[in-house]
Amino acid sequence: MKVLQFPLARITIGFILGLLFAFYVHPSISHVFIALITSVSIFVGLYFLSKNRNQLSLYFGVGTYLLSFIIGISTQIAHTDYFQKSNYIHNTAIFEQPHFISLTIREKMKSSPFSDRYLAIVNHIDQKEQSGRIILNIQNDSLHHNLQVGNSLLIKGTLTKNKPPNNPNQFDYSKYLENKQIYAQLYADVADIKIGTEIEKNIWYYSSKLRTRIIRNLEKNNFNKTELNVAIALIMGQQQDISPDIIRDYQYAGAVHILSVSGLHIGFILLFVTFILKPIPNTKRGSFIKLITILISLSMFGIIAGLAPSVVRSVTMFSFVAIGNHLRRSVNIYHTLLVSVLLILLFEPSFLFDVGFQLSYIALFFIIWLQPLLSSIWKPKYKVSKYIWDILTVSFAAQIGTLLLSIYYFHQFPGLFFITNLIIIPLLSIIMILGVLVMLLAAFNMIPVFLSQLLEWSIYYLNKIINAIASLEQFIIQDIPLHFYLLLSSYLLLFTVIFWFKKPSFNRLAVILISITILQLSYFKIQYEIQNEEELIVFNSTKNTLIAERKGENIIVYDNDSILKTAKKNSLLKSYRIGNLSTLEQKKRLQNFIFFNGKKIFVLDSSAIYPKNIQPDIIVLTQSAKINLDRLFQEMKPKLVVADASNFKNIQKLWKASCEKQKIPFHATGEKGFYKLN
Repeated sequence: MKVLQFPLARITIGFILGLLFAFYVHPSISHVFIALITSVSIFVGLYFLSKNRNQLSLYFGVGTYLLSFIIGISTQIAHTDYFQKSNYIHNTAIFEQPHFISLTIREKMKSSPFSDRYLAIVNHIDQKEQSGRIILNIQNDSLHHNLQVGNSLLIKGTLTKNKPPNNPNQFDYSKYLENKQIYAQLYADVADIKIGTEIEKNIWYYSSKLRTRIIRNLEKNNFNKTELNVAIALIMGQQQDISPDIIRDYQYAGAVHILSVSGLHIGFILLFVTFILKPIPNTKRGSFIKLITILISLSMFGIIAGLAPSVVRSVTMFSFVAIGNHLRRSVNIYHTLLVSVLLILLFEPSFLFDVGFQLSYIALFFIIWLQPLLSSIWKPKYKVSKYIWDILTVSFAAQIGTLLLSIYYFHQFPGLFFITNLIIIPLLSIIMILGVLVMLLAAFNMIPVFLSQLLEWSIYYLNKIINAIASLEQFIIQDIPLHFYLLLSSYLLLFTVIFWFKKPSFNRLAVILISITILQLSYFKIQYEIQNEEELIVFNSTKNTLIAERKGENIIVYDNDSILKTAKKNSLLKSYRIGNLSTLEQKKRLQNFIFFNGKKIFVLDSSAIYPKNIQPDIIVLTQSAKINLDRLFQEMKPKLVVADASNFKNIQKLWKASCEKQKIPFHATGEKGFYKLN
């Protein structure tokens, strides 16, 4: 691939490998500092030696890539709050008892049914200067004052560390927050909060202020709330207030990507601004004015959209395209892509682990790389057919590139994505032009009624089209399992096949066969591991007892009759089944005794009846059984006690104390998550 011959490509790859190494290995700062000094010295030495000796140029290249790798490691460490000594995560006392915490609101997040949520920056804990990001949760009915971005707060409370998933194979929200360098949450009531008089006025404050002004002015024009929320997502990238039903429709229709501002949206804006600036002559001065106007317009849009990863990526890339056009140079889109990746990750390496960022770049890369190949299959004679064919090939290229990653993260595939894109892209271009115009006028409170109504109707019909496509659920393939090894080996096969189609040769065909072999070996390895696994899981299922036994790829579920009827749709079982590439083989009514791999498990329910002179290995306490545990322990002598989430919390505290007294291990699923017996 020619792009890999470009030195910046290999430098970028080395840099990304460095970020990944630091993220997973966590090297010490002192070792990284020594490595950085050493690599810089090697780079400088090889540079001067290779100037006069061409045979050393290879070593200079290796030294360059080594330096980029080390810079990637140091960049990850420098931008990761966890490595900062002032970060609150190193102050263990704040997770044990209440403290006075001073913080600043950075961003308004999507509210939960019970609380308003904000991203906040820690300033001080008590009188000690501390740093770091947290999520602030404030009860919905306790604080009527609408907090602004930039508000300084003093709160008395205890930080709560992010908890791992309570059930197997669930979405790891703790890891998701950690990738965003958020290590804790704070839950507060109005009585615990004092709002400061000063507001920190930074780029996030002015961005939020402008968005708020635009939204309020649109609301004054009686813009329908549903359509307004979609418009805010389409134009400004803010999805906080969109209803879950609408998001689900866009997911099922294969159009959820348009709700996140990305290259498609920025491309429309670039074309729109370029069109407006056409009357300016293409003189040296006129061209410079056009460039500055375009760069400012794109930057302003990025700020309004909240500097989301996909927005920053797209704005950066199209800014380089605009600069290349201004310099009258042919812009190599691959190089532009690489420069934007490198610059973004230099300033914000955490974007590398953002799912939207990954999908966005992969989609863009495949559009650039694969779309010309698909487009060459057929050459339409007419403009209309060429337009339709271009949309289809772009959609297919993007979908082929992101398919595997989408299945890995979301376990579903929208079968009608090509129809969706064929219909909505022309409509979206109209909405984007109207939307940018309306938002711009809304900032100055000068919105013509006919323009806002036209935008509202356009979004209304867009939602209707999406809903109609999403309603054809038979075309939506769900619950698709994909192991990480299969993800990597499948991408390897995909790349080798496309290489062969671009330039068929025997060597490339041999590489395809090797890729197929690697894919098969990955599959057999995964199947071998699964077939040799046996485990029993006590789930953390609120108000219910749910136990599953898995032998290989076969799952047996133990539960009450009402839950068993809907076992296949149960979200906990679905995540467990997909994560282990297994099937629900049997459903059994929960009995008092379960035997697993020579272990005797006794399940005590609300009847509190138990046989005497039987010594189980494990007792599972359920349904808040009223029982004298001390007497139960004397008669049964268990080795472990498990309490699931069907029990009241106050009773579990008493049980825990009894177990500690008898020196019997106690596992509460509500506190420690699911229990697994191998």
